[in-house]
Amino acid sequence: MTTLTRDELDTRLDAAARAWLREALDEASRPDDGTPPAWEIRFAAAGRHCGQDHADSVRTLLLREARADAATLTRLYQQGTAAERRAVLLSLPQLAPAPAAGLPLVEDALRTNDTRLVAAAVGPYAAEHLDAHSWRHALLKCLFTGVPLDAADGLERRARGDAELARMLGDYASERTAAGRPVPADLHRVLALTSPTEKS
Repeated sequence: MTTLTRDELDTRLDAAARAWLREALDEASRPDDGTPPAWEIRFAAAGRHCGQDHADSVRTLLLREARADAATLTRLYQQGTAAERRAVLLSLPQLAPAPAAGLPLVEDALRTNDTRLVAAAVGPYAAEHLDAHSWRHALLKCLFTGVPLDAADGLERRARGDAELARMLGDYASERTAAGRPVPADLHRVLALTSPTEKS
């Protein structure tokens, strides 16, 4: 999942939305002026003012401009809608102040069956910070929920030569076949990657 830069947003938003975004980012750049800060109210309203297609990009820009810390990210995630939670997940590679700070949020998203959250959870942050056991189960969650495995950042690097992942994928394929269900094509592609001799 990619988000747009400020310059890219400026070419896509109408005049009213550009003005709203400019004010929102200005508020986010200032010290907190209330509880909640004004920019957090803007964070929730991004879809209404800039359109749902651009809400992820606007929200991640706000989080970066405000330099949201772990406590803020966690609060916005826990209190937010699914769309707001997705934006928090997408911001983790740039904002998580410590390697493990965002892991509880990623793990929570992977416990849901919301494909938007699952896809956001397996991005660059998960590729860098999820341990091998959790990352393997994240791939299985993608297969189970129908999220394309292309959403999993670092897929080829992390899957290559992973014998345990190969076993888990094989077991999942066997279960699907025994139940008379189709095996996702993505599974076979990733199973091939687990071969120690697979080349990029």
